[in-house]
Amino acid sequence: MRGFLASSIGVTCAAALALPVALPSTAAATAAGPPAAGALPGSTQSLPLAPLGSDRAGGGPRAEGLPRRDVRPFSLLGVVWDDADAELRGTVQVRTRATGTTVWSAWQDVETHNHEHAADPGAAERGSGRVRGATAPLWVGDSDGVEVRVRARGAEPATGARAGRPDTARDRAPASHAHASTADAEGRAPAGDGGGRTSADGVEGRTPTDGVEGRTSADGAPADGSPGLLPAGLRLELVDPGAEPPPGGAPADAPRATTLTAEAAASSAVNADLAPLGALAVPELTKERTRADLLAARGLPGATGARPYVGPRPRIVTRRGWGADERLRERNFAYTKTVKAAFVHHSATGNNYRCSQAPSVLRSIYRYHVESSGWRDIGYNFAVDKCGNIYEGRAGGVAKAVLGAHTLGFNTNSMGIAVLGTYTSAAPPKAAVTAVARLTAWKLGLFGANPRGTTYLKSGGGNLYSKGTKVRLHVISGHRDGFATECPGRRLYSKLGTARTASARYQGR
Repeated sequence: MRGFLASSIGVTCAAALALPVALPSTAAATAAGPPAAGALPGSTQSLPLAPLGSDRAGGGPRAEGLPRRDVRPFSLLGVVWDDADAELRGTVQVRTRATGTTVWSAWQDVETHNHEHAADPGAAERGSGRVRGATAPLWVGDSDGVEVRVRARGAEPATGARAGRPDTARDRAPASHAHASTADAEGRAPAGDGGGRTSADGVEGRTPTDGVEGRTSADGAPADGSPGLLPAGLRLELVDPGAEPPPGGAPADAPRATTLTAEAAASSAVNADLAPLGALAVPELTKERTRADLLAARGLPGATGARPYVGPRPRIVTRRGWGADERLRERNFAYTKTVKAAFVHHSATGNNYRCSQAPSVLRSIYRYHVESSGWRDIGYNFAVDKCGNIYEGRAGGVAKAVLGAHTLGFNTNSMGIAVLGTYTSAAPPKAAVTAVARLTAWKLGLFGANPRGTTYLKSGGGNLYSKGTKVRLHVISGHRDGFATECPGRRLYSKLGTARTASARYQGR
């Protein structure tokens, strides 16, 4: 479907693909009606934005929005536009009203990242014809009223915040700008060792020239300083994730219907060697058992005395556990050859969620990525909440090299981990950083990667590295190491050195 060819890594997904799965269109998947067994209901509202005032300088609107209005209940929002390659250079601000009240929030900034979390240029997913430009999604909680204003660069009030702008030029600095003495503490690639940016000619370690594709100034504006215009087809997307698990229990442990749809069975079957069909979670294993299973998978008896560097498998809440509606995603799974690196992200959805709501946040992001942004599935391979719970992201099997859409230009042979929340100013909880370390120790260990090491990835094209450039990166990198972005937030980025050290320790290094 839509031209995706899947090649299995590790456990074959042939059993899953043999199931008689019929994926309805997005329109059918969002139509009113009872949810599929095992799935939680949800919906998406799409509201077109209109020009604010009469300012149409330069032939197009520079400010659009939506006046305060009542809407159906929703919990997450974002803004999308027609052209996935167009950038929204400016600010997006919203305020919402809590459901059943007359209380409106203050204006909140929505991070205006521009296609930095996406499939690589030239990838089948990118060329499907369905992909749109999109801001980061923002979790606002149960709401039934909304107001939004979008202003192009140069049209914002002097006091307006720039959503998604890095705190300083240093926060945005790529790998080569780090000093060796701070590299591990700050989580950047080593200086002078090939971890720097490349010029347009593909030579590593040089300062980019004006020919580097997608080059922008520090505030995301065009380097030539020309005034910004808003992209065409701006729409506000309001996502209702459906019912939450009942309070008082562990996250994602709410009971699900026992009957599996064909789509849900296929999504679960790719984890069949790790957990029973339809399981709500892949159970954790001891380091000894994890090593024994890895040796068995490689055809080596445990008596050989081999001690592969792999961390104990952590507990991972499955897609069924967090209530993914499998009718929304592409039917087949997409794989890459291996996993050489992990990119850490923050979801930029805000920190105003309880850990018991994390499954709802994930269902909302999933809908936003698929229905609003036009992706084949949720973009991240894994998610981690602020209590340290780990969740399966993009479908295809947690132990396999699933091709994600998380780091534009570097999705091949990597995986993406999103820590739910915004960690530019707020410090990430210790439990979340520990979960990143535990997850990477296990998953990277399956593919022989050293969390404290570096590796080379070939760029698929982006605003830091031109297409085809071989880039030296930390095995555990931040999103900003591969793309000029604030993600994963200054405070989370500064914890990556801690995560690398802990991950290697879990592997027994």
